[in-house]
Amino acid sequence: MTKETKQERETEEMVLQLSDLRSWFFTAKGTAPAVDGVSIDVPRGKIVGLVGESGCGKSMTAMSIMGLVKRPGKVVGGTITLEGRDITHLSKRELSKMRGNEISMIFQEPMTSLNPVYPVGRQVQEAILLHQKVSKEEAKNQVIEIFRQVGIPEPEKRYRSYPHQLSGGLRQRVMIGMAMVCRPKVLIADEPTTALDVTIEAQILQLMKKLRDEYGTSIILITHNMGVVAEVCDNVYVMYAGKVMEQAETFSLFERPGHPYTQGLLQSIPRLDKQEKRLYAIKGVVPNLLHLPKGCSFCTRCPLAEERCFTERPELYNVGEEHKIRCFRYEKGGE
Repeated sequence: MTKETKQERETEEMVLQLSDLRSWFFTAKGTAPAVDGVSIDVPRGKIVGLVGESGCGKSMTAMSIMGLVKRPGKVVGGTITLEGRDITHLSKRELSKMRGNEISMIFQEPMTSLNPVYPVGRQVQEAILLHQKVSKEEAKNQVIEIFRQVGIPEPEKRYRSYPHQLSGGLRQRVMIGMAMVCRPKVLIADEPTTALDVTIEAQILQLMKKLRDEYGTSIILITHNMGVVAEVCDNVYVMYAGKVMEQAETFSLFERPGHPYTQGLLQSIPRLDKQEKRLYAIKGVVPNLLHLPKGCSFCTRCPLAEERCFTERPELYNVGEEHKIRCFRYEKGGE
């Protein structure tokens, strides 16, 4: 990285910052730390990836940002800062004003996120009427225009369509349109390409990059697909069992993955330049949050685990420019 680029990164404006965020669930069987000390910086106009297996805390981090953690869950520590304003513990009324207006979220499955008994156009129109002082006719015109911008064909006709009348790709575009219609500062996309074929997936990813470039929207992309991360993300945070295990710029992460978990995720990707009879798989499963290992949460699956890993918890260690790894092998720094 050049000196000039380094200076640019130092002056980069952070739109959203999570600092030591902790969201725990209090159950009859014990306390589950779904999000445990997560710190994330989201620069303006950048796409930040949250990656990891199912159950590692990605979606719960997003729900914490949106103020959607329900009992028995609770944000018990840390701060969420939006453009310098602490939004960690807003009232219901303040959260209602913020959601969809300053921060929007695209949920995993559009068919369950859209109301089946209302036309999709009316559902997007409601978001406009909630946050803007405009007439219903003006709101309708805005919906048709946003449908056109996100690539929905015949937007006037689709305005009156019900969710079941649209394909998966069109429903996802409706959700993106709903999320973007009020020009939010931050867009959280939770597995936006799940269950879509590769052609539609490419279109959705291209659309998200277009929205970032045209409106300067910061995007948090939640996914388990490392190929998607390589395609669109500027920075990456690898999560496991509620913690960030590694964070880096995308190129650095793919060029020099340091944590054994990150290395395992990358090794599991099929490659055209290699002929392998069997794909690599990380042994074991994500641990039960009620019964986490005493030491490193990945120790029971790690091929490089030592005795210390089972009894002590590692911190995030600096190993290079904008690169941190939660592993004792990097305790003294260096790549």
